Amino acid sequence: MKREKLIFGLRPVIEAVKSGKTLDKILIQRDLKSELFKELRKNLSETGVPYQYVPVEKLNKITHKNHQGVVAYLSSITYYQIEDILPGLFEAGAVPLVLVLDRITDVRNFGAIARTAECAGVDVLIIPSKESAQINEDAIKTSAGALHKIPVCRSGSLPETINYLKESGLQIIAASEKATNLYYQVDYSIPSAIIIGSEEDGISKAILNIAEHRVYIPVLGKIESMNVSVAAGVIIYEAVRQRTGKNN
Repeated sequence: MKREKLIFGLRPVIEAVKSGKTLDKILIQRDLKSELFKELRKNLSETGVPYQYVPVEKLNKITHKNHQGVVAYLSSITYYQIEDILPGLFEAGAVPLVLVLDRITDVRNFGAIARTAECAGVDVLIIPSKESAQINEDAIKTSAGALHKIPVCRSGSLPETINYLKESGLQIIAASEKATNLYYQVDYSIPSAIIIGSEEDGISKAILNIAEHRVYIPVLGKIESMNVSVAAGVIIYEAVRQRTGKNN
């Protein structure tokens, strides 16, 4: 990470949080105790900026300067709130197509999915605040710049956000290897949210329980599963096929 993408030191990070700078994440030294740290923690609880506690050795590897136990990564993109975007889509007469990524942690997979989503006309990407690939220069490069074009919303609770989508009139479609319906046996021509799960263990159970439809992509070869970015592309473009009416 380039130095200009970092903010370090308790007071500078506090001011960055309070001023509304878009931060990708904050790393905080374990067992940090001070009045300034208490102020930082209070601001973080009010703003929802993702953070995690790490050993001091990790912070020392990131910067040799006096970080005071805190390092923040400035985001390479601007994050949005789904509550600000979805009503506008309906008001504009659109049929929303939303893509939810549940714990996609590989930067290149994330970038590739974003690129496909933007090409396919997906309206919004939604990711969790934690356990998601960092949207850094590698992710943006892999996305061919798509991450600067498609709105990305960061959620502190994916189940709550998905319930909001459901209550707003979107059908929830979860891609799961354990599903019984093929991916093309769903009507994507209505407002829809497609959920793609982790490379390691798929979609979390809490989110699967919310989904109205569970679909799978048949795998006919000897390898048990395909790359997650390819799987996302297959399902997204089934939605495109149905919405454009191009069956051939």
